[in-house]
Amino acid sequence: MKIKSVFSHSFEKYGKVLTGYDVTDLLKKLDETTKKPADAVIYEPGDAGLEALPIAKELSDNAYGGMPIQIGYCNGNNTKLNCLEYHRGSEINIPANDIVLLLAPLQSVKNGKLNTSAVEAFYVPKGTPVLVYETTLHYAPCNAVSGGEVSKEGFRVIIVLPKDTNTEKPAIKEIDFEDKLLWARNKWLIAHPDTTEAKNGAFVGLIGQNIDISRIK
Repeated sequence: MKIKSVFSHSFEKYGKVLTGYDVTDLLKKLDETTKKPADAVIYEPGDAGLEALPIAKELSDNAYGGMPIQIGYCNGNNTKLNCLEYHRGSEINIPANDIVLLLAPLQSVKNGKLNTSAVEAFYVPKGTPVLVYETTLHYAPCNAVSGGEVSKEGFRVIIVLPKDTNTEKPAIKEIDFEDKLLWARNKWLIAHPDTTEAKNGAFVGLIGQNIDISRIK
């Protein structure tokens, strides 16, 4: 697997790099007020301190056209794909450290199944706001890779989503097959069999290798 750049033509079907936003204060607050586990990944859908910054209104008004949003974070250390998810509405990732995103097209999912050979890897430099389209499968960021070595620095990443995404799953009656994938509010999830999520009841639909970027040569 080759790690491409979010500035490359290959990324255009998955999302785009946002320009014009000053994310300095947002990333400063992220670094100063949130934890970064050394051997795990943590996620918070919304953080009051981050959402109180002036850029929150800019992102709501400009990036989401006036829709209500939440600003949270995903921090830690990770090298594996594990699962893929999607939402109704695009997601913005703003990393405080260099990261790698593992992505695939939602259109490639058939009856909840996807071969992990369809997954592509993209390098995102720190401080780069990236909009990931709602038709893009994604999951937790991965540590950056340089010269074949995985960074030990880990990551802190701002995650912007439509309001209440990734909160408590609504109680629903299954109407169609996609309902089997609903894992949380506005979060449809496909798990690899070799994951905690699968053991906890997530829909198992990833076929093939559970990609680990630490094995990329």
